[in-house]
Amino acid sequence: MKRVLSAAAALALLSGAAIAQTTVTTTRSTGDTVEIAPEQRTVIKKYVTEHRSKPVTLKERVTVGSTVPADVTFEPLPSTIVSSNPKLKGYSYFSSDSGTYIVDPSSRRVITTID
Repeated sequence: MKRVLSAAAALALLSGAAIAQTTVTTTRSTGDTVEIAPEQRTVIKKYVTEHRSKPVTLKERVTVGSTVPADVTFEPLPSTIVSSNPKLKGYSYFSSDSGTYIVDPSSRRVITTID
């Protein structure tokens, strides 16, 4: 009986981790929650690839939640992306050699990365 319960608990933990990896949820300072589904991430990645400006060279590692240096210039997310997810309104992005980052331009904080 203990083995069955242990196996069920492990399976529940693993399935929860798999679900968490499919959609990224971020929270703005205003308390709004923004979900970026895998399909939307693909659309953003495609847009950035097709409209890539010169990638920024970063001196330090940038992670979700970190503040981007003041010398980094952001591009606004296009209306085609915002129209499919209105909660992305007001966000911007920039690209570097290590990836594409969605940022809140008012705080310069990284909201998520697009791989």
